[in-house]
Amino acid sequence: MSAPRPPLEVFPNPEPGRGYEIAHTQHEFTSLCPLTGHPDFAILTVRYVPAATCVELKSLKLYLHGYRQQGVFYEALVNRILDDLQAALSPRRIEVKGEFRGRGGITSVVIARHPDSSWTESGT
Repeated sequence: MSAPRPPLEVFPNPEPGRGYEIAHTQHEFTSLCPLTGHPDFAILTVRYVPAATCVELKSLKLYLHGYRQQGVFYEALVNRILDDLQAALSPRRIEVKGEFRGRGGITSVVIARHPDSSWTESGT
């Protein structure tokens, strides 16, 4: 995951006093398996409650497309996207969910949140 990706751009939240949620879904997300080099396909959803800024969609699209030729495990990918969006936006809360298509009969869903107030000792 060392290749640079386009920067995430932001704009002022038009309603910073209101706690509303924004959801962006990329239905054609792709990256590469770091072991085989085969393409991984996913539906990637970003949900957040903005504070002072919102993410600009073209920059988000270009940022996500930056992963197309990168070999990365699902878990690292979802957490890196969360970290980058958290750093760019400083939202009230944010969730990144990757729903990866089946390979070898197994599908995977990886969800990362900030703050992670939903986590319990049992992991549910």
